[in-house]
Amino acid sequence: MQDMNTEGVVKELTLPLFNARFWMKLMGVVMIVYGVLVALSIVGLIIAWLPIWIGVLLFQSAGALESAFQTGDRDAAIRGFEKLKLYFVINGVLMLIGVILAVIVFMMGGVAGLMGMDAAMQGMGGY
Repeated sequence: MQDMNTEGVVKELTLPLFNARFWMKLMGVVMIVYGVLVALSIVGLIIAWLPIWIGVLLFQSAGALESAFQTGDRDAAIRGFEKLKLYFVINGVLMLIGVILAVIVFMMGGVAGLMGMDAAMQGMGGY
């Protein structure tokens, strides 16, 4: 059993996310629907689980934080924060992968452009 002080602290700490619970749930549903739509393509079957997982995490986090705010349950708050942390870790890893791939594609485009210029210059008798 928790004392009244702990309940007050839990409610105070979860208030900002309790107020944002609609948006967390909305984003969760949107990500799940997006994942289902991605799964409709053959290539999408490989990656469709990621947005679905992200959506479920957001929905679970919002639910746990809502419960924590309403009841002052410390364990529910911790569960909600852990789900939210995992959401940000997954998005951070995906973001890093995207940036790395973008840099690789940019570099490959630059090399291809230089090779094309070299071929054009040779064709023109430039050197």
